[in-house]
Amino acid sequence: MPTPPLATLPIRCLTLRDLTACADLSENRQWPREEHKWGLLLTAGRGYGIDDPEGGLVAACVVTEYGPEGRPDLGALGMVLVAERHARRGVGRRLLRHVVAAAGATPLTLHATPMGRPLYEELGFKVVGHADMFRGDFVPSGAPEPVPTRAATAEDLPAILRLDAEVFGTDRTPLIARLPAFADQLRVAEEAGRITGYAAAWPNMDTHVVGPLIARDTETAKALVTSLAARTERPLRTDIDMRHEELRTWLMARGLEHVAVNAVMTCGIADLPGDWTRRFAPLTVAAG
Repeated sequence: MPTPPLATLPIRCLTLRDLTACADLSENRQWPREEHKWGLLLTAGRGYGIDDPEGGLVAACVVTEYGPEGRPDLGALGMVLVAERHARRGVGRRLLRHVVAAAGATPLTLHATPMGRPLYEELGFKVVGHADMFRGDFVPSGAPEPVPTRAATAEDLPAILRLDAEVFGTDRTPLIARLPAFADQLRVAEEAGRITGYAAAWPNMDTHVVGPLIARDTETAKALVTSLAARTERPLRTDIDMRHEELRTWLMARGLEHVAVNAVMTCGIADLPGDWTRRFAPLTVAAG
């Protein structure tokens, strides 16, 4: 039986049953398999994919929606991948057009590599900022941190969700409520009984990714990163909003190296909601 043309292959929703196929697709494009991250995104978000008649996936992506159920305020698009043997044949463009159409009036955001940016611009996305990726072994300063931090408890979750919604500009409960199980560490900064920041470190291959990183100010953000680094032997990786120049400089002084810059883009909205001055790093660039 002849193989159907790519343009006729149906686009379907992905589920956790597709986790291995998604990880295989990542590996096919020389990305880490990232099964842990795929599992989070396929449960907290909505996956879209095209099945390959010869097995596996032709293409995939995930959209994570935030805000009221059924009336989301924002959708974060990520993990856009096309199998190498099907690349440059319009598959990614077709899949993304489907996702944008399915979003309807819901604004979308994404982090774009330089390679992917032209396609996103073609689909109506505009650059609203940049994120600087850092990676490396954290070297502590040896000085005591002026802002105390502690491990988060179950009782902290409502306050964390309130702070996150305030800073991010919309409710992300389906994603953030999964952090205690997803992350190896979840820590908070607290003053006079009020949580002023929180951060997580979650395992991604041989690193711990620091994100989300939400803090009242730069000193609080530094204290949270330091407290996470003190409790892992893995290298750290994180994506910092480029407007936080002081934190970026401090990370390099603490041993992390600049790896890449990705464009933050939006479609259907002029800028991201919330308070960028307290939003230092996303949970993952695939989910905002």
